Amino acid sequence: MLFDRPTVRLRPRPGRRSAAAGAPWSFTDEVVLDRRTKAILPGTIATLESAEREPMGTVAVNPGSRIVLRHLDPDPSAEIDEAWLRSRLTRALELREVLFDAPFYRLVHAEADGLPGVIIDRFGDAAVIQPNAAWADLLVEALVSALQAVTGVTTVVVNGQGRARGLEGLPERMDILRGRVEAPIPVPMNGAVYMADLIGGQKTGLFFDQRPNHAFAARLGRGRDVLDVFSHVGGFGLAALAAGASSALAVDGSAAALELAAQGAEAAGLSARFDTRRGDAFDTMAALAAEGARFGMVICDPPAFAPSKAALEPGLRAYEKVARLGASLVSPGGFLGLCSCSHAADLERFRAASLRGVARARRQGQILHVGGPGPDHPVHSALSETSYLKAIFLRLD
Repeated sequence: MLFDRPTVRLRPRPGRRSAAAGAPWSFTDEVVLDRRTKAILPGTIATLESAEREPMGTVAVNPGSRIVLRHLDPDPSAEIDEAWLRSRLTRALELREVLFDAPFYRLVHAEADGLPGVIIDRFGDAAVIQPNAAWADLLVEALVSALQAVTGVTTVVVNGQGRARGLEGLPERMDILRGRVEAPIPVPMNGAVYMADLIGGQKTGLFFDQRPNHAFAARLGRGRDVLDVFSHVGGFGLAALAAGASSALAVDGSAAALELAAQGAEAAGLSARFDTRRGDAFDTMAALAAEGARFGMVICDPPAFAPSKAALEPGLRAYEKVARLGASLVSPGGFLGLCSCSHAADLERFRAASLRGVARARRQGQILHVGGPGPDHPVHSALSETSYLKAIFLRLD
């Protein structure tokens, strides 16, 4: 019953990103953390009050996390049940059906879709849920049932791995809660085919966020030899081949990812122009330069080198090194694409580090385009920095 729910209260004088200003979170320094509040079970639904004890909304509580409160609903009496989850999922689905002709997309992008800490990627009749907040982990069965009711998916995987869950105090988990997963799923995007491993792949199995950047790069790569570094399952390289690139070489440290990339090339009839090279990206780029290799387009899409503020400076140095090595492999008049998925490195810092690297390679160029994540990764209006993905495309002399 609603009257059995605990109540939590904000401190006076909230900051500029307080709940009153529309922020979807409240941190430890914003909440009254008395003995009663600290004893609340992580993931518990509660009623939020202002410092003046005025009801403000419905929240999920996790006293063990720096993000103590996840704001779920402005209605203080909202019931967070399967019906509520269905309404949020329906709203998210309506947007994706406007954006895409096929059911391959990020269906839920956490706070921006009104489900804080929840990621859901859809792969046709299958979906992968990342319940990265304690409340979602507790309600995952209701979330799965709501997801099936709204979308009709028959297979649902729960991927509970990664840094975000650790920050919530949640253990890792990997469960198939509905249906079966017997093989990687072919995903059509930008004329290419990608193989998504929902169980053994990175994150949910595929990165939908790069879709518009793949498309832009594919246009640049027509008639050119393309080098796709940190390729994962062939994101940029396969899109470029589908658009008419002469060849594509995918470089990654994961043999499993490169095998999936090769399967994607075969599925799209692109194998004759596609090759892979396994190895450390920095070492491989240096080796290619020593061999005298040059490419009409080089794309570097590394993992997050700066996932936190503490990692920012070494992360920026790593991005600079990537840019230097990548620029050294671009033919005169060719193109260089540099990407970052680091939350801590904003666009200005990432661009500055990238341009330092290009200059250290003794190359000059024009910035042609700056890209971000696709529209199935919307940005919460009060969390502009969560537009984490950045892509810079240059033409080099």
